[in-house]
Amino acid sequence: MLNAPRAQSRRPLSVRTESMTAGLALLLVVCSLMAAPTLEAQEWITPRGVVMDPDRARMLYVSNNPEDMFLGRDLEADMERRQAQEDRYRAVAEGVLDFQMVSFRSRIGDLDIPAYLYQPLEPRGEGGHPALIWVHGGVRGMWTASYWPFVKEAVARGYVVIAPEYRGGIGWGRDHHFAFDYGGYEVDDNVSAYDWLVENLPHVDPNRVAMIGWSHGGYNALLAVSRPPHPLAAAVAIVPVSNLIFRLSFKGPGYQHHFATGPRLQGLPFERPEEYVYRSPVYQVDHIEVPVLVHLADNDRDVNFEEAEMLVHALQVKKPHLAETKIYHDPQGGHSFDRLVDGETLTPRWTPHMRDSWNRIWAFLEWNLRPYEDGRGHVVEEYNGFRR
Repeated sequence: MLNAPRAQSRRPLSVRTESMTAGLALLLVVCSLMAAPTLEAQEWITPRGVVMDPDRARMLYVSNNPEDMFLGRDLEADMERRQAQEDRYRAVAEGVLDFQMVSFRSRIGDLDIPAYLYQPLEPRGEGGHPALIWVHGGVRGMWTASYWPFVKEAVARGYVVIAPEYRGGIGWGRDHHFAFDYGGYEVDDNVSAYDWLVENLPHVDPNRVAMIGWSHGGYNALLAVSRPPHPLAAAVAIVPVSNLIFRLSFKGPGYQHHFATGPRLQGLPFERPEEYVYRSPVYQVDHIEVPVLVHLADNDRDVNFEEAEMLVHALQVKKPHLAETKIYHDPQGGHSFDRLVDGETLTPRWTPHMRDSWNRIWAFLEWNLRPYEDGRGHVVEEYNGFRR
């Protein structure tokens, strides 16, 4: 028996079509919801469709918001630490040299800069002393007691020493710290110490002032003498930061946030290339027109040798008549090889490399600043224990 034909649907064709369309649409919605990532997952997909590892993405993120520079910073504790440093200097300086805290307005005009001042107990006459603007190191650092034995010797040799606590440093409150400007206005703050010296200390010779520093301090010294016009007669830069573009790439995101949150940078080198070139001494060597001394350690793990040697090569090629450079091989202490100081006694822990470096520093300064001369050009035969 033949199968009977199926009964025809009594619904109109248009109604059947609408029903099929609605069903298909519902099926597509369900499938899309099943396939689509959650909102949280979507946050970890790049515009090119690459699924990011959340932990790696967090590690690589570098903020450019200045407010983020304060995260994890105990400003009150910083101020207590800084006051302890000042108190210690007052104690060790008593009867040895004249120690004072002073303040001056930055050339920029927006900030008062505190500074430590060290002078002989009995200054010579007018113009009788050269001076050193001594810049402390550290990204957002402070002047510490470890500088004491070297400052003491500098004063004994006839120098007046001023150590500015330039913008961005810790221990002076929120406004001072927030003004952080790595390689920018901080350099102007330090050069402003020269203005205060010549305006307030007649026994300082305006023509015999140099800037000296280690690490970030040496970086400042190099930038100061590469931005004419400036009043400095020479610069000493030991293990100095020299190439921010290379440095930030080499150090990575964990270090980059120190810079990218700066109010006048707010970005990384690929976002602000002109600023980072301007703030990197290796690219400013052409503008140096006074004698400079640079010492490096090839085992430096802070200012890595891969970065620092670029500066020495640039100086040797472009400024051989002005630059004295030396690279120390595997010195004890690495980045701190010529600042090894006992924290309890504040006495140097001399090593052969350290002694050699300091002998060269004093000789360089003596040649260019003549601390053995009084204000009339006469040689001082005996002064504060040093016989000439």
